[in-house]
Amino acid sequence: MRLVAGVDSSTQSCKVLIVDAATGSIVREGRAGHPDGTEVDPAAWWSALVTAVDEAGGLDDVAAISIGGQQHGLVALDTEGRVVRDALLWNDTRSAGAAADLIAEVGADEYARRTGVVPVASFTATKLRWVRDHEPDNAARIAAVALPHDWLTWRLRGYGPSDESPLGPVLDELVTDASDASGTAYFSALTGEYDLDVFERALGRSARVAGPAGVDTPAPSREVVLPRVLMPHESVTVDAETAEVSTLHAGVLVAGGAGDNAAAALGLGAAPGDVVVSIGTSGTVFAVSEHPVSDASGTVAGFADAAGFHLPLVATLNAARVLDAGARLLGVDHDGLAELALAAEPGAGGLVLRPYFEGERTPNLPDATATLSGMTLASTTRENLARAVIEGMLCGLADGLDAITSLGVPAERLLLIGGAARNHAVSAIAAQVFGLPVVVPHPGEYVALGAAAQASWALNGERPQWQIESHADLPADPRREIRTAYAAAR
Repeated sequence: MRLVAGVDSSTQSCKVLIVDAATGSIVREGRAGHPDGTEVDPAAWWSALVTAVDEAGGLDDVAAISIGGQQHGLVALDTEGRVVRDALLWNDTRSAGAAADLIAEVGADEYARRTGVVPVASFTATKLRWVRDHEPDNAARIAAVALPHDWLTWRLRGYGPSDESPLGPVLDELVTDASDASGTAYFSALTGEYDLDVFERALGRSARVAGPAGVDTPAPSREVVLPRVLMPHESVTVDAETAEVSTLHAGVLVAGGAGDNAAAALGLGAAPGDVVVSIGTSGTVFAVSEHPVSDASGTVAGFADAAGFHLPLVATLNAARVLDAGARLLGVDHDGLAELALAAEPGAGGLVLRPYFEGERTPNLPDATATLSGMTLASTTRENLARAVIEGMLCGLADGLDAITSLGVPAERLLLIGGAARNHAVSAIAAQVFGLPVVVPHPGEYVALGAAAQASWALNGERPQWQIESHADLPADPRREIRTAYAAAR
């Protein structure tokens, strides 16, 4: 049995899966927590990775490894390989003004045409602009810019500050992948290349791409190094010298990693025509597409996926917490909410919830509030209210899918994941709201599993076809009246 390792370094924690490369069966696993906050010392991620690896029984018998991780975060390094400042994470919104400035300077249409995205506060480019504008001394020290999983991959291979690693700060050994790079707003999923002019506009400094593996190309004093982008099947090998000072043994293949959503798609075995809806604290809708997309409205982010395709994505603010609010109001748990909802007819007797409890990102209504409409003496029942809560949450996510399919992306099957996916009313009603066949995979660490799949791909030269078991499999049951009533209320 040949083993590979997949890592999910998320906002909340680090998960490590040791997996059979042939079957995808999990052999062992480990986990460690991450600190809270919107800016974090990356050293905490490294400590968590070491702890999670130890809990998973180490990496001595692993032939390949890949790290998936939270997207967009800014890890800035100086010439000595030291972190310039705490990493600004995707959920740090202080750069919203910087995003607006970049759009005003470049233009939303031009940004979408060149990079496939329009900047928002979560993207790396906006954080670079914020550092440039608010911390000029730190901006001047930046010699390389990495994403969280890039930096962890670099450290795992034994690189870092000279007093922490004998290999030293070889910045040209930084690598990444297209999926995570496409969330920076200075890499184009359309062309597969960095847009160095856009990067320079963000930081006010010119940049170059890291040189070939093993070659440290001296850079001009003001030029910033960006990680080299590996293809899905590509990897770098840990050599004997590196093995002496890293946590890996000689000969281990290290793949490029992936952004969390792209890694999840890879772990689910998603292919063109598949749509993934993730219902957690916030909601995410993304589809695997053979063709790139560009949306100047900024609603759909034209990301790359981790398999050589594209991953148009929409994020919503209101997801599982909508169910929490409904259950709390009705004085039931989530199972009770499901039973009440399934006792009502589709359309909830005309009761419609617009679920913008915390404003909304898609559509962009930051100051909106939730509203309940269609209330009559007949429609206002506990059952209809429970149904309206679930239908409203799903309709908000379906709006995101509408935005994706309006760009010509096919949607043939829906994969429903996240904590709320296990609610049987959510999956049943999803088949009616989306009008697509719904598959609910068994709960799992799909980001880490996707990273392991990428490691297997690097090891064996082909994408693995691991079997994913489903918790539920429902046929399409389109009830267009639900979306029609929701659209009217919205």
